[in-house]
Amino acid sequence: MKKFIYLFIIFFSLVNTKVMANNIMILKLDYGQVEIELYPEKAPNHVKRFKELSDSGKYDGVVFHRVIDGFMAQTGDVKFGNSNSPDFNLSLAGTGGSDLPNLKAEFTDIAHTRGVLSAARSADPDSANSQFFICFESAPHLDRQYSAFGKVIKGMEFIDKIKKGDPNSGAVSDPDKILSLRSK
Repeated sequence: MKKFIYLFIIFFSLVNTKVMANNIMILKLDYGQVEIELYPEKAPNHVKRFKELSDSGKYDGVVFHRVIDGFMAQTGDVKFGNSNSPDFNLSLAGTGGSDLPNLKAEFTDIAHTRGVLSAARSADPDSANSQFFICFESAPHLDRQYSAFGKVIKGMEFIDKIKKGDPNSGAVSDPDKILSLRSK
């Protein structure tokens, strides 16, 4: 019986490690590597979309088009914000998304604290598509208003180095970009 229990514990540990690893993303920036943990149990559709776009290389070369010091860094416009694409247009970055349909809101109990990843959207709560932001500091006014789906667990110091934009609009004239973003 003890052997069975030990085998069960070992098996569960291995399975749990594999599941956990599947929910860790690696974001590479000029400043360094960032690890992000995703929360599929909280926002399954947003996590699925994020992983799909990441693992297919859609975020590679996408700029941080809106960055407000002390608040957040926004990126993810794969249509107009991809500096590697012929459709790249910095003045339109932030207005596009992917070819996939918009996502229905998945408001959760995840607080918008430092390092939290959340889906960017228009005034329509069900308009999130590919864009996301990372909080520099706590932003409780966003809680249960935006679909939070992950958090930076390592390398937040590299997120802090992302070039800040205009203090009012957040628009960045010479933005940093995502070098790559993939599942670990």
